Amino acid sequence: MTQMSNNLFEAALCCIKMSDPFEKASAAKTLYKQWAGNKLDARSLNQPERILIPGRPARPCLVDPRRVPKRGFKSRQGLVKLAHAIAHIEFNAINLALDAAYRFRDMPHDFYTDWLRVAAEESSHFLMLAEYLENNHAQYGDYDAHNGLWEMALKTDHDVMVRMALVPRVLEARGLDVTPAMIDKLDKVGEQQLADILKVIHREEIGHVLTGTRWFNYVCEQRALLPRIIFTELLDQYMKGAVFGPFDEASRIQAGFTEDEMQHLVLMSKTKEAAK
Repeated sequence: MTQMSNNLFEAALCCIKMSDPFEKASAAKTLYKQWAGNKLDARSLNQPERILIPGRPARPCLVDPRRVPKRGFKSRQGLVKLAHAIAHIEFNAINLALDAAYRFRDMPHDFYTDWLRVAAEESSHFLMLAEYLENNHAQYGDYDAHNGLWEMALKTDHDVMVRMALVPRVLEARGLDVTPAMIDKLDKVGEQQLADILKVIHREEIGHVLTGTRWFNYVCEQRALLPRIIFTELLDQYMKGAVFGPFDEASRIQAGFTEDEMQHLVLMSKTKEAAK
């Protein structure tokens, strides 16, 4: 394994640039343990780099989202494609969490604790899915995937408030909406191993979105801004107000969304749907 710096930001950058997914996952977990054990220096030695392409293996090939292989619940191949698609999301999520810790300087100590913990948990999610793929005679990289998550990382790398709003509270929160239905379908077809993996992921992703909510609200408070108003403005500015339901409101409430926010999101979703 690559020898990492004992500086938090340099070590996080090293992890981001690792191309082997298993090395990256292991390094992210080690990084969190080192930080939790007070073994890392948190001085900012230089300005963060803009990372156009984080370290990744040659495969999967990245394609337009419309060309990603269709997943399903009725065949073994469909289930493997589903697990592969989720594994790709979790691999990207490792980079996203590491990038939050690397990029945004002068935040409270707990900010780095939170995002390094998230990176470690996303690593565990990826490794569980990689094992599932291996058990089903496949591996990460076998199917095409898309790059939407990192594209959003680049759009939000200039401002911690924008990143916290749009990555955890929009893209990752969408996973909270769709995962319970996937778990239900997997239970119905008797695919217990994958269902159990998704139950762990869903439970921990609630915590990840809650982490995004916590730090979004923190930055808004520091800037004397109202979170609900700013969140709506950012959705309009960066995503043209594109909010898609249905929402798993119980999961989102656990993840820090307020009842008022949920009512507003449902209204925005219906308005967008009616405008089609």
